[in-house]
Amino acid sequence: MAREQPQPHPEHFYGGQAVVEGVMMRGRRIWAIAVRRPDGSLHLESHAIRSVADRHPILRRPLLRGVIALGQALAIGFRALAISARESAPEEEQLSSRQMAISMAIAVALFLGIFIVIPAAASRWVGHRVDSSVLVNAGEGVFRVALFLGYLALIGRTREIRRVFAYHGAEHKTIAAYEHGEELTPERVDRYSTLHVRCGTNFLLIVMAITIFVFALFGNPGIWWRIGSRIVAIPLIAGLAFEVLRLGARYPDSRLIHALMVPGLWLQKITTRPPEPGMIEVAIASFHEVLRREAELEPHGGAQPGPPERPGA
Repeated sequence: MAREQPQPHPEHFYGGQAVVEGVMMRGRRIWAIAVRRPDGSLHLESHAIRSVADRHPILRRPLLRGVIALGQALAIGFRALAISARESAPEEEQLSSRQMAISMAIAVALFLGIFIVIPAAASRWVGHRVDSSVLVNAGEGVFRVALFLGYLALIGRTREIRRVFAYHGAEHKTIAAYEHGEELTPERVDRYSTLHVRCGTNFLLIVMAITIFVFALFGNPGIWWRIGSRIVAIPLIAGLAFEVLRLGARYPDSRLIHALMVPGLWLQKITTRPPEPGMIEVAIASFHEVLRREAELEPHGGAQPGPPERPGA
């Protein structure tokens, strides 16, 4: 007999993130992570989501909710990565908490350097030779997108990242199967596409596209103001991108919305790969843990639903 699947909350879309040898899934009030250990066993744990928006409803308003969602996604994502790195590695190869913190700090610094500082410095150099600040800022945005695509293509050639991309595909398939009321078994889940409209890859691409238009209004300032303004504007741009992604989830049949999402769906052909059955099992285990924990909380009332989340990269 097929297992009866709980129906999605009308104000929430489940999301997640591929991690090292595992998948993190996120609901309204619970996030869970399943990781395949070196011995083949499965590590599974779940945690409550405590959002500042639950205490301050004004933070659920458009734009603000996008900033809150981004902050929460980063916090949970970093924690999930730390768990997966610990559980997927042999005991003698595991990093300490300090080493993990240093690694993540370096990763953030590299991200800012590659996608903020380098494009800003390059556009400042071009600005001395081109009179139009609109063209200079647009060129900076295009260059940033090109760097992003090149970065994905480069890291996608490594075996470890290819496996992460496959877990990414398993995450998308599982969520899509659930949203279609399908029984969550590897065979049935595998019928669905690895592409999903709410993917975090879409979110990043939308962010970079919006920067082209937002930064075009900033003129051609000095290098330090140019770099600082790019960093300071990240929350605003993230809020705008979140609303665009939310529209994509609300109106999946809209031709206009579909046209806006097509580039992100194309990009997912790089960031997702067909998963192995065992990877789908991991994604299903993580998702079932979210459903189980949230079903336990439901009779107790619980908090009002927060903003919908996206499947992660």
